Amino acid sequence: MVENKPIGNIIGIRDVVVEVEFLDDPKPYIHEILVLDKDPGIIFEVVESSGVNRFYCINLSGRSNFLRGSKVIGTGEKISVPVGKNMLGRVIDIFGKDLDGGGEISFEAKKEIFGVSPPYDDVTVTRDFLETGIKIIDMFAPLLKGGKVGLFGGSGVGKTVLLTEILNNIINKDLGNTVSVFCGIGERSREGQELREELKNSGVLPNVSMIFGQMGENASIRFLTAFAGTAISEYMRDDLGKNVLLFMDNIFRFAQAGNELSLLMNNIPSEDGYQATLSSEVAQIHERLVSRGDRVLTTVEAVYLPEDDLFDQTAQAVFGYLDSSIVLSRDAYREGRLPAVDILASDSGALNPNNVTPLHYATANSAKSLLKQSELLERIVSLVGESELSEEDRILYQRSNKIKNYMTQSFFVAEKQTGRKGTYVPVQDTVKDVKDILDGKYDHISEDKFMFIGKVSDIEKETSK
Repeated sequence: MVENKPIGNIIGIRDVVVEVEFLDDPKPYIHEILVLDKDPGIIFEVVESSGVNRFYCINLSGRSNFLRGSKVIGTGEKISVPVGKNMLGRVIDIFGKDLDGGGEISFEAKKEIFGVSPPYDDVTVTRDFLETGIKIIDMFAPLLKGGKVGLFGGSGVGKTVLLTEILNNIINKDLGNTVSVFCGIGERSREGQELREELKNSGVLPNVSMIFGQMGENASIRFLTAFAGTAISEYMRDDLGKNVLLFMDNIFRFAQAGNELSLLMNNIPSEDGYQATLSSEVAQIHERLVSRGDRVLTTVEAVYLPEDDLFDQTAQAVFGYLDSSIVLSRDAYREGRLPAVDILASDSGALNPNNVTPLHYATANSAKSLLKQSELLERIVSLVGESELSEEDRILYQRSNKIKNYMTQSFFVAEKQTGRKGTYVPVQDTVKDVKDILDGKYDHISEDKFMFIGKVSDIEKETSK
């Protein structure tokens, strides 16, 4: 018998949720870890009180070889994730177990995954532009250092590839001071392995720590992975003194896992079918993802959209915390315009004269206006053809197509799949090229020549060969 520890008996089992009764004091506290008396490798997290002496707990072990009446014992500890500089370059789960076959990792400490946000006077707000080298993002939805970015899209439109390219480009620019945490929530194990290989081949893996709660894991593991990734990012920022890039793929899976757990605990869902606590759960994570002092924490998160619906409640819960929203378009993907970003649907608070140059601001707005006008002409073209447009409208329509084609780009992380060498384009070159297209400097060049180039000068180089 363990003294001064809560001791209870399992009285109900519902998938990963067990109900435990504690007849004697002390009682466990919320988020305390319990272990099975006969098998301490089976652990539970206390999540909710279901009565005076009864508590709902979540099975975190993936094993269920226990019955009603089994004894559980409190540990006096909250769920924590192992942390340390040795986790850079490695892939782990929320318990610190290696998933990459690289052997056991030596950790320096443990950090509770349910932390609290820093006090207001300790939070730093930065307004510096963060260049990615990806033309369509830098031009129309620029990122801020220390900001939060959402990549929204349905299945198969390139969210993970785009997210990975952002990671690759930013880390390569600042290898010394910036590290990255990749948090895979409910993703396929195959995708995790492919991502690791891509990062390894691009040379940035030693600066990236990866944590996965894979699709095959139970809902509790998938749900907690987001909090564990947040805790690791905080450790990198506060204890290692690094600038941190946190990538979350995918926030929808986090919400989905939370919904599964909520239903298993017989909680009444909201009218849209999600758990009533969705907004609070999203807030618990995002309020901790802030910059402190001179240490910048930037967050990029993918958000799956069921049926490409931007009004899905997960997306709506996330929107309020974002500085930049990048929406991927299935139509653009089908047309082969990659990355398949919907320019008019995407937006960024950084696109203002305080964060970008006046030329960048003016050019981006002029280009968006042109693309909006072109949308009205596409219906006419689809019905009667481009030849029926007036000369002025035809020029406008062609320039619009050249801008859309120019925004296509070959990615470093996708070189093996596409056979095209990746390109990095500085933002000042992108702005200059877009302005020149708007001004008619390249009216003599056909639209197709602008596909998957770096700078417009690349066309002239190819022509001269």
